[in-house]
Amino acid sequence: ELVEGAARNARESLARKMSESATQAKLLAGLGEAFGLDGPPKRIEVYDNSHIQGAHAVGGMIVAGPDGFMKNHYRKFNIKGDDLTPGDDFGMMKEVLSRRFARLQKDDPDRTQGQWPDLLLIDGGAGQVSAVAEIMAQYGVEDIPMVGVAKGVDRDHGKEEFHRTGKMPMALRHNDPVLYFIQRLRDEAHRFAIGTHRAKRAKSVAANPLDDIAGVGATRKRALLKHFGSAKAVSRANLVDLKAVDGISDALAEKIYDFFQDR
Repeated sequence: ELVEGAARNARESLARKMSESATQAKLLAGLGEAFGLDGPPKRIEVYDNSHIQGAHAVGGMIVAGPDGFMKNHYRKFNIKGDDLTPGDDFGMMKEVLSRRFARLQKDDPDRTQGQWPDLLLIDGGAGQVSAVAEIMAQYGVEDIPMVGVAKGVDRDHGKEEFHRTGKMPMALRHNDPVLYFIQRLRDEAHRFAIGTHRAKRAKSVAANPLDDIAGVGATRKRALLKHFGSAKAVSRANLVDLKAVDGISDALAEKIYDFFQDR
């Protein structure tokens, strides 16, 4: 009876997976038809950025294909651009896609390892599409279809506009399964980008600058925090006060003082 039960569960699981795969195949075929692709996409990369007024900015890339979300292919990008103004979403997307295509051309230049997307979905309208098209032209990858997903004027689900290079914006019927599929893809990219951003922000909050000073180990860090109350107070301390802390030599006090003066 246990063997029969296990076999039945296995059959049901297989049937469920086959049903999901069939549904996914239909959605991918519908996506290909909607955007005039050569066929159903096998690897969709969806990009989104997350930040708070430019702080702790990250980019997120999720991947989907015939078997659903390919979470082991997800990638996060810490935005590094020093010349970006806070909240420059175009600049952030350009940096993310530049790094992505540079990596692809290095790791899979002949496009034989299945790492290249055959459809890009990005969060945004005509401006974002234009910015990404510039990057694609720089890397000579204009053959990859790209679609910008822009929310409608009232930013409601179901009223999205789809932007493609050199074509008029288009929309899908509000009850089209392909539209729901695209919303799921975009929501997953948004979830991943926000989760990555929160983790980065939490790590930044937890970070203690005293950990970056050579010679300040756990014991001396405790002594400094006990004496001054916080790392911020240590950063504002003058040299005389730093030398007065138990266990802190004159040389180390000077090193700590110089460290914060240079920041």
